[in-house]
Amino acid sequence: MAITKEKKKEIIVNLKKVISDSKSIIFVNFHKLLVKEASEIRRALKKEDVNYLVVKKSLLGKVLGEANIKGGTPKFAGELALVFGNDQLSPAREIYGFQKKLDNKVSIVGGIFENQFKSLEEIMNIATIPPLNVLRGMFVNIINSPIQRFAVALGQIAERKN
Repeated sequence: MAITKEKKKEIIVNLKKVISDSKSIIFVNFHKLLVKEASEIRRALKKEDVNYLVVKKSLLGKVLGEANIKGGTPKFAGELALVFGNDQLSPAREIYGFQKKLDNKVSIVGGIFENQFKSLEEIMNIATIPPLNVLRGMFVNIINSPIQRFAVALGQIAERKN
């Protein structure tokens, strides 16, 4: 069923708003994704304040061509969805989890990060950055490590003196 011109204009306005308001946008190819799985993705992403929007490639291409984003507009194959949000890392990290979970029915194909088009490899690097709480824990562990070694060394010196 064809989309009317009015509906296309409405979709274009919505896409322009998404692109201008989002801190990062991930382009996702979904193939043979069941409605049940798509609903599960939407619910899980919503909990993390991330959105999932299926788009027509032609309309997205038109909007991206008009947008002031650095780099060349990518070519898309297959079905396309956008995963976007106000956090820079959450969209990539959250959809990456579903890519592994759903046996590649959902796959990242690129994205927009810091107003630049990014390749699949660059987005995958962003997606694998641990959450802030984990990074803080890793940092504390690194700082604490020399102190622990010093305490062990003092303990061994004390044993030898006894």
